[in-house]
Amino acid sequence: MAKTIKIISISLICIFVALVVLYQFVKHDAVLSTTITIGVFAYHFVIRLLVGVVVNAIFKNNINYNKWWFREKRFEPKLYSILKVKKWKKHMPTYAPDAFDPQKHTLEEIVGATCQSEIVHEIIIILSFLPILLYIPYGTLAVFIITSIIAALFDLIFVIMQRFNRPRLIKIINRKNQATR
Repeated sequence: MAKTIKIISISLICIFVALVVLYQFVKHDAVLSTTITIGVFAYHFVIRLLVGVVVNAIFKNNINYNKWWFREKRFEPKLYSILKVKKWKKHMPTYAPDAFDPQKHTLEEIVGATCQSEIVHEIIIILSFLPILLYIPYGTLAVFIITSIIAALFDLIFVIMQRFNRPRLIKIINRKNQATR
């Protein structure tokens, strides 16, 4: 998955640059619209990579999962049941599957990876709304709002997955700790 996202990001950047150059010679509305669209797509892919790199450099999957932010809230189990998270989560892609591999990491490290992944996707959700500022020079506010909401909802899916999985992993850790006492 990581390789695919990198290839798509680089491809979108190259296409965007080519379209910017083309627009300098062909001042056509269709070229401008396509350039803006590809630029926004490139932005959404690139921020995923950059935020992941920055957050990983800061935390290195070493986050205290007992902090308030990462604890399961009372409404969450009911919400996850309504959303049927257990059924669809296994079909979602994972950027770095090795980070969640119990053959390579302790359960505590995997729980730390869920926290870090959650942080990455929460930051991306916020950054998904920056393209709305392109409304100022280009207009079409509705298009920028819709694409930002779609991108934010996409990342919200991954936040939900991490928050769904974490309490189950913590229960296993707690059982193991009680058994060794």
